[in-house]
Amino acid sequence: MAATVPLTGAEPKKLEKKPIKFSNLLLGGGLNMFEVTTLGQPLEVVKTTMAANRSDSFGGALSRIWARGGVAGYYQGLIPWAWIEASTKGAVLLFVASEAEYYAKSFGASEFIGGISGGMAGGVAQAYATMGFCTCMKTVEITKHRIAAKGVKPPSTFTTFMDIYRKEGIRGINKGVNAVAIRQTTNWGSRFGLSRLAEQGIRKVMGKEEGQKLSGWEKVLASGLGGGLSAWNQPIEVIRVEMQSKKDDPNRPKKMTVGNTARYIYGSNGLKGLYRGVSPRIGLGVWQTICMVALGDMAKEAVEKLTGEAVTAKH
Repeated sequence: MAATVPLTGAEPKKLEKKPIKFSNLLLGGGLNMFEVTTLGQPLEVVKTTMAANRSDSFGGALSRIWARGGVAGYYQGLIPWAWIEASTKGAVLLFVASEAEYYAKSFGASEFIGGISGGMAGGVAQAYATMGFCTCMKTVEITKHRIAAKGVKPPSTFTTFMDIYRKEGIRGINKGVNAVAIRQTTNWGSRFGLSRLAEQGIRKVMGKEEGQKLSGWEKVLASGLGGGLSAWNQPIEVIRVEMQSKKDDPNRPKKMTVGNTARYIYGSNGLKGLYRGVSPRIGLGVWQTICMVALGDMAKEAVEKLTGEAVTAKH
C-alpha cells in the first residue's frame, strides 16, 4: 500500500472580511465629534462662505461670518447637522469600505488597490446615506442668517428643513449630493494614496525599512500631507456649495447639475473661482489628521478600557 505524501509549501492566505466592531464605531464617532466641535466647524464655515461669496478675500469672509453672530457665527450648522454627519459617516464608511475591499481582493486586487477601492466606495456611500442632506442643510443655514441680518426673525433649522422637504421633496434636501459623492470618492482615494506615498518618502529620508513603524510625528506628517494635498479637488467642493446655496442670481442655471454649475462658476469668476476656500480646506484636512492620528492612540486606549475589546480600526 503506497503511503500518502503530504503536500508541501505554504497555503495561500485565506481572504477574510474585516470585522465591524462596536469599539471601532465608537472610536471613529468620538474622534469625528471632537474634530467638528472644536476647530472643524469654524474651518468648514469659512470654507463654505468663501466658496459661496467668491469675491470675498479671506479677511472679508471672516468679517462676514462675524457679522452673522460673532463667535456663534463660526459654529452655524453644527447642531444638529454637523453632529449628525460626524456621528454617522464613520459607521457608513467602515461598513461599506470593509465589504468593497473584501470583494476587490476576491477579484485579485492588491492590498493597496483593495484599500483605495474600499475607501472610494465608502466615500460614495457616505454621500448618499448621510452627508448629502447634512451638507445641504449646513449650507442653507448661511441663508437663514442672512435673513436675520435684515431684521427678520429666521425660522428654526427644523422648520427650514421641513419647508424644503415639502416644496422639493427628497431631492431638495439632497441638493448637490452628486457633487458630494464625487468629492468624497476622490477625497478618500487620493488621501489614501498620497498618505502612502508620503510614508514611503519619510521612510527613505529617515533610513527606515519598508513596513517599519513610523513614529507619532511621522504619522501625523504623512497623513497631514495626504489630507492637505487631497484638496486638489476643491473645484468640486465649490460646485457643491453653489448647487446648495440659496443666493439669488438670474444668471444661475435654473436646474443645476455638476456640469452647468461648473460652467457658471468659471464664466463668473474664472479658474480662481473654482479654488475659492482652498486654504481653510487644507487647514481642515490638517486638523482632521491631528485629531485622528495624534489623538487617536489616546482615544483608542480609552475606548478599549470602556468596551473591553481591542480596537482594530486604522486612524
